[in-house]
Amino acid sequence: MSQKPASSDRPPEALRLDNQLCFALYGAANRMTRLYRPMLDALGLTYPQYLAMLVLWEASPRTVGALGDALDLDSSTLTPLLKRLEAGGLVERHRDPDDERRVIVALTDKGRALRDQAETIPEKLFCALDMPLEAVGTLRERLKTLAK
Repeated sequence: MSQKPASSDRPPEALRLDNQLCFALYGAANRMTRLYRPMLDALGLTYPQYLAMLVLWEASPRTVGALGDALDLDSSTLTPLLKRLEAGGLVERHRDPDDERRVIVALTDKGRALRDQAETIPEKLFCALDMPLEAVGTLRERLKTLAK
């Protein structure tokens, strides 16, 4: 026979899952990944690869260090990602002739051409979110503040 938990066994309001900021962010991040997945699959990119390509579409070439700073990733995470992008013909990597310790990443023609296909992704995502554009912008700015 099961016993009914005593009221003292129930977690306080502060410990309820639905009251956790971390859980709301986790759920939102999962939803974003699910929304992006079919669009990125069509481009042959994973979400982290897409983020790296966004940075390179802004400015290429870049050092691996500058790319890591922009993405807040260390080189041990970034290197395998860049190797896969290079294997796909989207980027090329080479040592900086002025400083052999630095690796430079540059878009290839194929990588630059992929940008044209990716241009519709932000608009498609906003439509899928079904939120006013102003609300999305406000949320993004608040999350940037939280991430600092």
